[in-house]
Amino acid sequence: MRAKVLKIYEEIRSSYWFIPSVLAILAAVLSFVLVYVDTYLTPQFWGDTPFLFASQPDGARAVLGAIGGSMIGVAGTVFSVTMATVVFASGSYGPRLLTNFMNNRGNQFTLGVFTATFVYSVLVLRTVHSADEAAAAGAPAAPFVPNVAILVAIVLALCSIGVLIFFIHHVPANIHISNVIDGIGRALVGEIEERFPSPIGAPPPDPDTAAAAFWQVPAPFRAGSQSPPDEPGYGEVLADRSGYIQFIDETTLMSAARDHQLVIRMVVQAGSFIFPGTVLFDAWPAERLNDKACDAVRSALAIGARRTPADDLLFLIDELVEIGGRALSPGVNDPYTAVTCIDWMSAFMAGVAGREPPSPLRLDADGKLRVIGLPADFALYLEQSFGHLRQYAAGDPIAATHFLDVLGRIAKTCTRTEDLRVLRQMGAELLELSGETLTGASLARVREAGGRLAGVLEHPLHREPMPALHRRDAERVAPA
Repeated sequence: MRAKVLKIYEEIRSSYWFIPSVLAILAAVLSFVLVYVDTYLTPQFWGDTPFLFASQPDGARAVLGAIGGSMIGVAGTVFSVTMATVVFASGSYGPRLLTNFMNNRGNQFTLGVFTATFVYSVLVLRTVHSADEAAAAGAPAAPFVPNVAILVAIVLALCSIGVLIFFIHHVPANIHISNVIDGIGRALVGEIEERFPSPIGAPPPDPDTAAAAFWQVPAPFRAGSQSPPDEPGYGEVLADRSGYIQFIDETTLMSAARDHQLVIRMVVQAGSFIFPGTVLFDAWPAERLNDKACDAVRSALAIGARRTPADDLLFLIDELVEIGGRALSPGVNDPYTAVTCIDWMSAFMAGVAGREPPSPLRLDADGKLRVIGLPADFALYLEQSFGHLRQYAAGDPIAATHFLDVLGRIAKTCTRTEDLRVLRQMGAELLELSGETLTGASLARVREAGGRLAGVLEHPLHREPMPALHRRDAERVAPA
């Protein structure tokens, strides 16, 4: 149930109707409150101040009509511009980036302000009446003009002009490729704190507990082992519908494993596509995996029609790879956009390299093994990011050179020999691909970058030698 709530929340966040609807409701409530206040104020209350002078019914209708009519017109224009921006960004940067633009709070708030001002003006306009209109309706023959409400309508109109100016600046800034990549990169780097360690359950707090947790792993789940004939085997929790896994609710998953006394091994992760019959989890022992337990475990998943960045870290990486790959395509040929993507991927990989990978063994509050997660280490993220962009970068000397130089920067943050090994392999694979597509000076430049990477991998403090001074410059700065 909690996973479905998270899914609904994410859908609301990415919708264009929620914030405008909330602001419109608040505007309606505000109009009722202020009109009610106006019923207790006489025209003499406002005095002779020009800006606060009490309006007459005709003038009040003109002001409110002008505000309401202009706001709904501008709101339609804002919506059209927003849709055009979304279409442009989706076609230029990739359809997966549509989620980023739909989630943009600036666009939603702008549309909401104009809609709310229109709703407020229309509702206040309905309350304005002259003495003749009041008499015709059977009320006391006295005009009614809600001057407080009209004053607030003018203030809202002025605020709407400010929001329009903000929107004019926000739209081109929002689709600028550097800002798009910056937003994805910062979201990706910000996820490091959440994913290391994994939030499912609790990791073993010390080596002794980790060793004890390892021996709690059922024999069928140990790598390369077979279940003994006298030991119960494991069962499988199968998917009952199709779609992408958008959320995995760790609290529900841990509770289901504890309530049914199961050890669950994850087979899929957020972002995986499933269909009926797909194995979601392995569970041990099999005799405890009844229909009720399967339903409880499946309830930890929220399934949808698309991937979302909320619980899918690899989705953010794929967005950067997609932008970089499109930039390096022959039809675009924009290596510096790819360089920006590589820079942000390097910031993420440097953050991962400086942290210990989370233990896949997750314990409940009693210290018992309940969930075995999928391993997520440096090599996985390096292949998902740099490995997927490698084939595109290899054919461009600018991107390939920067690719190798960035691997050298990441190497300086690595503390494990295995991480350096996969970096060396990644560099060798890019050099091999570049040798198949580049020639001449371009290939020589890439190989020079490969030499710099090799120097860093041999010694993390490696630096390039200082360029030789021109003889004339050397004679000028030579000591006396």
